Amino acid sequence: MEASSPFTFALIGLAVGFVIGLVCYRLFSKGARDVASLKQTLLEREHQIADLKKNMSSHLTGIQQRLENIRHEADHLEQHIEDEAKQWKLPSVKTPSEPIAMPDSDSSVAMPRDYAAGKNGTLSEDFGLKESKATDDDSPQPPRY
Repeated sequence: MEASSPFTFALIGLAVGFVIGLVCYRLFSKGARDVASLKQTLLEREHQIADLKKNMSSHLTGIQQRLENIRHEADHLEQHIEDEAKQWKLPSVKTPSEPIAMPDSDSSVAMPRDYAAGKNGTLSEDFGLKESKATDDDSPQPPRY
């Protein structure tokens, strides 16, 4: 085959045309621009998230330091109260360190007024269709809304 044959020129022209078309498609296509803008947005958001994490870390460290200062101040005040009590020859006043627990009993908690009486509740298919049996206490019930 000769180097100047029309077939060789056609193959070279086809290859060059394909490369030029591919480059133009990548540069001028809307999808490629959208992908590039999405990548840029993603990088910006990742940078913002990293900044937020850094700021949150410093914020939590500041809160921890303030809590330590409050604990130290509370210990100092307790020591001062004990010293004053000794100076005035008063009995030592101790505050309970544990919070007082409320008793957990279901009997002390009244049923909300918007609940149906019984075990099925308001979502039961037969709610309100069957007559309720007489209860032990005949006291009037408050209206349910």
